[in-house]
Amino acid sequence: MPRLTLLAAATAVAFTGFAHAQDLTPQELQAQLTQLTQEVNQLKQQQAANATATPSKPSAPAFEIGGRIQLDYNLFNGAYNAEHNGSSAQDIFPRRVRTFVEGELQDWDYKLLLEFAENTAEIVMARMRYSGFENGPKLQFGKLREDISLDALTSSNHIALIERSSLADTVSPYFRWGVSAYQYFPSTGLRYALGVYKNDAFGSDGKDETDDLNYALSSRVTWSQAKEPGQVLHAGLWYSARQMGGDDLSASFARGELRETNTRLINYVAGGETAAIDHLNQAGLELAFQHNTLLLQGEYALRSLNTQDPQSVLDGERYQAYYLQASYFLTGEQRSYSKGSAVFSQPKGVTHAWELAARFSSVDASSDFQGIQAQGIRAQGTRAQTYTLGVSYYFNPKIKVMANYIHSTVDGAGTIALVGNEDVGDAFAARLQYVF
Repeated sequence: MPRLTLLAAATAVAFTGFAHAQDLTPQELQAQLTQLTQEVNQLKQQQAANATATPSKPSAPAFEIGGRIQLDYNLFNGAYNAEHNGSSAQDIFPRRVRTFVEGELQDWDYKLLLEFAENTAEIVMARMRYSGFENGPKLQFGKLREDISLDALTSSNHIALIERSSLADTVSPYFRWGVSAYQYFPSTGLRYALGVYKNDAFGSDGKDETDDLNYALSSRVTWSQAKEPGQVLHAGLWYSARQMGGDDLSASFARGELRETNTRLINYVAGGETAAIDHLNQAGLELAFQHNTLLLQGEYALRSLNTQDPQSVLDGERYQAYYLQASYFLTGEQRSYSKGSAVFSQPKGVTHAWELAARFSSVDASSDFQGIQAQGIRAQGTRAQTYTLGVSYYFNPKIKVMANYIHSTVDGAGTIALVGNEDVGDAFAARLQYVF
């Protein structure tokens, strides 16, 4: 009960008693004053009970500032340094320097995420979110992370290996301007996400020949069973349809899970040529199983092309990718699972912990053009397989040190054109991460 209502009620009782005070004896007047005091105390107790049962929402916005710094060191040779005959090379560089500002006011919240590089700054995320629909979806507006791929959706703060899989880097556009809605149903464990975005990814500049926007429609449906911490079963499907507006698809799909190298190992144009793409479709399957300190996850994805010229040899071409990954905490910690976003993160409050991780991934970006080689059309593109072993040490929730060994092999018709005879690459990568 509001304070004004309480005051009005007390005043009304007092005024009524005062109006008849002239006809009362002192004993009767004392009895009425005692009764008035009891009624006012009862009103106060009722107000306190109502405030506890339905606490009011804050009138002032909550506000938080934070960020991350990831400093990487790479040592690599072979296919990763094919432009220099596979000789050994090394580099040290800031992988990510990001800061964010976020806050909330009643049913609205926002987050602005900025990334800083040498002489540049980029808006990574600029999200506004509304969660005022009772038992309904949450709506997001701005520059958002598209709901594509479990690995791509896992924050870089929490990934078990230094780089994400080649699958994630191939199919996910990560953050794009748009609007989306998502909802989790606790009774069934189902979650859906649906969004419409500007497609200025994968080689598209975001507009077609008439300067009209290229759109992307992306959706993801997941199911999870997580009856207790450390016991999670996760399954998901996602789909993305993307207009390209006649732009060429980017030649390189992924780097081979190592940054800052001069050769990207997965290249569908190597040994051939590209074509103007009208639109492309992507779909994926994701599975994960967690049992205490062990987490197993894997994904499969398929991309199909539709060229503007129906006579192009790349019209209808399909590329596929998959990976299998395992992580294990030697010191007994368990990764956290968010049902609302259907992703995993590092253990909460983790301190002095060791984690081992391993991954095998494969992306096939080759084209054989079977049946038409007789016309003088050559096969093109590459396939890359990557093996990664990693160890991470968590000093505390803010500081983590990571070390990875990466081994990649390249084959396919475009191998010679892309890397010459350097079809094997080895690398060592290390990271120091600080979250503030």
